[in-house]
Amino acid sequence: MSEVIFPLIEAKELNNIHATKNLILIDARTGVDASSKYLQEHLTGAFFVDLDRQLADIKNNAADGGRHPLPDPQKFAQLIGDLGIDPDSHVVVYDDKNGANAAARFWWMLYSIGHPNVQVLNGGYAAAIKAGFSTSSGEEKAVKKNSYKTTEWLLPTVTIDEVAKAAIDNLFTIIDVREKVRYDGEHEPIDLIAGHIPGAINMPFTNNLDENGLFLSPLKLRDKYMSVTQGGNMENVIVHCGSGVTACHTILAMSSAGLTIPSLYTGSWSEWSRNNKPIATAFNK
Repeated sequence: MSEVIFPLIEAKELNNIHATKNLILIDARTGVDASSKYLQEHLTGAFFVDLDRQLADIKNNAADGGRHPLPDPQKFAQLIGDLGIDPDSHVVVYDDKNGANAAARFWWMLYSIGHPNVQVLNGGYAAAIKAGFSTSSGEEKAVKKNSYKTTEWLLPTVTIDEVAKAAIDNLFTIIDVREKVRYDGEHEPIDLIAGHIPGAINMPFTNNLDENGLFLSPLKLRDKYMSVTQGGNMENVIVHCGSGVTACHTILAMSSAGLTIPSLYTGSWSEWSRNNKPIATAFNK
């Protein structure tokens, strides 16, 4: 990989470099009406990506890889070529959930095929509008480029069997970034069973943000994760969420803190809870 840039960019800075020739903007907003919202209004020059269709390879049964399994890296490489991204591109991606949905996922995926010159817009779409960034409607047309030559994801991932082994190994730290009520087993709005992987600790992704929806300072984030990862040793750290998407928000936070990127469990709770694996709750640990 080439030199790594800071993974977050502020809205004012983005506004200042908007006219840069090699800048590629990606709109990664999600929801049933995401594409319609994009066509109605988006940051000028941004290209839309669809989480379900382009950033995941969804199977008929979520027991097979979870609700948002990663697509084949070669398929993703073709997508970024279609978006006009080449090795010289400076890519900035945004969503409307402070990076918690597909923006951080896209950042992870692009970084993981060997393109570290990618940043997530801190504060997302709302921050850009507040900073005076221009908007457009309709569909932007990309100038296609040759796709990256890639056969595998370069950032670390783990399988359900590897997580099962790590769950009973005191040398590993498994971080669950879902909200506490889901982790505790009090409420599960999406998957079939409530609870968490035994031994996992709960660090909701929302705690990566301040009261304005912006990421905490690198120093605060570093202190936060150093305190639970055996002195910042990320080699034995696994991060997961419900379907492997929001976990990337915490990995992004760790990266912005200057920590080595940990392993992503892409199947996450949606896979674990459908495979007869042990389940813990606040009432049954």
